[in-house]
Amino acid sequence: MTQKNATDHNEEGIEVPHQELNPQTLRNLIREFVSRDGADWAEAGCSLEDKVAQVLAQLRSGQARVVFDLRSQTANIVSREASRR
Repeated sequence: MTQKNATDHNEEGIEVPHQELNPQTLRNLIREFVSRDGADWAEAGCSLEDKVAQVLAQLRSGQARVVFDLRSQTANIVSREASRR
């Protein structure tokens, strides 16, 4: 994952298989994730949709996962590596 601040901590929740989410809901979750903190991906040389595609590929490959945080009642995307720490 390229957004370190979004993956610095372990989630207190349950994994939600991304395949079980409505495709539009998943896309909206990813779009919100990649645009957090006012990220401007054009400055990094790619578009928002490029970043969405990258995160979707990470979910499909198992490098990332969707977690529903029971404390905050929110969904988040975390890297497998960060969630093991």
